[in-house]
Amino acid sequence: MLRRKNHYKIYRQKLSPLTKKIKILSFLLKSLVLIAFVIFSLFVLVLIYYAKDLPQPEKFTEKPFSQSTKIYDRSGKILLYDIYGEEKRELISISEVPAYLKQAIIATEDANFYHHFGIDPRSIIRALLADLKLRKAVQGGSTITQQLIRSSFLTLEKTFERKIKEIILTLEMERRYSKEQILEFYLNQIPFGSNTYGIEAASQTYFNKHVSEISLPEAALLTALIKSPSYLSPYGPNKDELLARKDYVLDRMTDEGYIIKEKAEEAKKTELTFTKPIQTILAPHFMLYVKEILEKKYGAESLKEAGYKVYTTLNWEFQEWAEKIVKEGAKANEKYQAFNASLVVIDPKTGEILAMVGSKDYFGESFPLNCTPGKDCLFDPHPNVAIYGRQPGSAFKPFVYATAFKNGYDDKTIVVDEETNFGTPVNPYIPRNYDGLFRGPVTLRQALAQSLNVPSIKVLKDFAGLKDSIQTAKNFGITTLTKSPSFYGLPLVLGGGETKLLEMTSAYGVFATRGLTIPPVAILKIEDPNGNIVEKNQKTPKRIASSYVTDLINSILSDNEARTPIFGSRSRLYFPDYQVAAKTGTTQDYRDGWVIGYTPSIVVGVWVGNNNNSSMLKEPGIVLAGSIWRNFMDKILPLYPKEKFNEPVK
Repeated sequence: MLRRKNHYKIYRQKLSPLTKKIKILSFLLKSLVLIAFVIFSLFVLVLIYYAKDLPQPEKFTEKPFSQSTKIYDRSGKILLYDIYGEEKRELISISEVPAYLKQAIIATEDANFYHHFGIDPRSIIRALLADLKLRKAVQGGSTITQQLIRSSFLTLEKTFERKIKEIILTLEMERRYSKEQILEFYLNQIPFGSNTYGIEAASQTYFNKHVSEISLPEAALLTALIKSPSYLSPYGPNKDELLARKDYVLDRMTDEGYIIKEKAEEAKKTELTFTKPIQTILAPHFMLYVKEILEKKYGAESLKEAGYKVYTTLNWEFQEWAEKIVKEGAKANEKYQAFNASLVVIDPKTGEILAMVGSKDYFGESFPLNCTPGKDCLFDPHPNVAIYGRQPGSAFKPFVYATAFKNGYDDKTIVVDEETNFGTPVNPYIPRNYDGLFRGPVTLRQALAQSLNVPSIKVLKDFAGLKDSIQTAKNFGITTLTKSPSFYGLPLVLGGGETKLLEMTSAYGVFATRGLTIPPVAILKIEDPNGNIVEKNQKTPKRIASSYVTDLINSILSDNEARTPIFGSRSRLYFPDYQVAAKTGTTQDYRDGWVIGYTPSIVVGVWVGNNNNSSMLKEPGIVLAGSIWRNFMDKILPLYPKEKFNEPVK
């Protein structure tokens, strides 16, 4: 027994140092656990403290991305203009992004993207070690999710508080969304410079392509921009660094096994061409006309962010023809001291504006004189003459004759063409015909077809009436005759009241449709970013004149034999294979020249003159505007059936 006690005592003595060590280790372990618990508790408290006022990532899909409003032609294939504010953006689905573009971004920005939970400790440690080695903060350890959170919800300030918030939101986003959803958010959110946000807008801005169409080297370059969009801009002084970064992206793709080395080397050698860094405006006068309509209805700021897709009525092929023909015609007219021109094309059955050229050269490449725009210029490129008031000359006469026909007169009614003083002995008003001749008794058909001035004044005075003629013009869509009838007086029939080319062309469309009017239409439909219809053209024609009256006007204006004594049998108004109605106009002192012509399916109006309202050489509208009008009609008529106007029947 004693021996056992001694053995136990000896054993205890031997174990005593070991026991002490165990106790110390146990204490240290408990202390570490306690410290870890305290640190974890503090961390949780910090997270709770900062998380209480943070935005909720689960509502990320409800976050309103600013998207530009795009204005297209009628086909939806030609982008006329892109209205954007501080952020030019167009949202796309991840399914539209080429695989090699996604791979380039992941390889370069977050190689472990599909394997981490939002925070990548290895990347953070690697970045810290690199920063310590360089003794400054250069490397970034942020994952794609962190970058997305930072650009969406937080500022770019480098503070402990912001980093905690970033971690909280990153972890929550990774819990809420799949990797593919996060990558899609990222691709639609991040900046690419030049006010461009999102990969689709970047692809359109720099390569004028839908993102699905870009090549591997183009994808690598877009990826390269992410690091520093402004500094590495292809339009700036650091283009060489951008291209070097592009090659680095291709190397990273090779390292991560996405592409083979030979393919990367081939992509490095590919020369890239960038879209010019200017805002392209197509059909500028028409586009600005549409933009003004949209701004009045939806507000200028809303258009910059709403992401609307506006499908206009413009026929791009017609517009290209019109711009070319107007420019060439205006150049030829300079010998007549006429330096500007405008053209409008309308579908009379729908009111749709198919083409609009507001001046011969919106971009001002052909100023005829040393002149500052807006300062008494013969040619000012920016004003849209198609919607400015100009005197129409004899192009106004059909409205007066239509009023007379409505009052019971017809094309066989006789009026005497003779020298007449329509004023007083003290204040005489003795108008002349264009050729200075008088023809004696003429029918109203002859008077209108030959654009005789004296008979037309008599028609206004004795058959139509000033007040009723103005009302007819208003019914046909002319909005500019706002003064009292006495203000215009008898010279109204000779074009004494200002009208607009757009309205005149539309008003002639009432004759083409046999008395049905529909205001000019510039927008077919508007869609929101999800494809929902916001607005759709639903204007319907309204009858404002009888078919007999309009058929009579059509018959006269298309009667080549009746107009031959003045215009000749083979004038610019005559088409051997088509029945075309047309009317010319020349204002006093030759300040304006007009031709408006139409078939049952198309109306084309042309104006020529000078912006400062100065006189041209003494040539009539058939000479000044006729060549432009005829050249365009020759292009467009073969696209339409050979229709004939209805014979007038009471």
